[in-house]
Amino acid sequence: MTVAKPSLLTLDEFLNLPETKPASEYIDGEIIQKPMPKTRHSRLQAKLITGVNEVAEASQIAYAFPELRCTFGGRSIVPDVAILRWEHINFDDNGEPVDDVLVAPDWTIEILSPDQSSNRVTGNILHCLKYGCQLGWLIEPSDRSILVFQPQQQPELLRGTDDLLVLPEIELKLTVAEVFAWLKMGSYEC
Repeated sequence: MTVAKPSLLTLDEFLNLPETKPASEYIDGEIIQKPMPKTRHSRLQAKLITGVNEVAEASQIAYAFPELRCTFGGRSIVPDVAILRWEHINFDDNGEPVDDVLVAPDWTIEILSPDQSSNRVTGNILHCLKYGCQLGWLIEPSDRSILVFQPQQQPELLRGTDDLLVLPEIELKLTVAEVFAWLKMGSYEC
């Protein structure tokens, strides 16, 4: 008996499908839906976006986007946070950003969810680096660590008071502990 392999969609066919919630990604001909973010994931995502944009937007250095679809190198992925240098953001005639991003982010941040494959997420970060991304973070809330990726270098596993690497032109100083301290809220906020 012959088992027929399911036909894979092309990238163009995938891009013509309606968006899903949570977002789906196109990786090697497969459609993979990201898990629904939980509270800690959303909190870290929001604080990172706010932190980057507070120091980089007004001076038009860069901008951090939440859940921005980036299509390049045969994949269409949706990093938890995609930071684009200002010169890599395309604007229309009204000065508004163009919807379709067809380049790798300059800095990609993924926050691992409990039911998410760390290898698949790492694969997306490595794909970004292959296509021009300068920095990747894989944040692991369960063990309070951040794996930092740079082109042509071994990843670094950072914890506690380790300083985090950011894009050089973004004046943001953070340690791993400071990032995870954002999870404390209300009367417990640091």
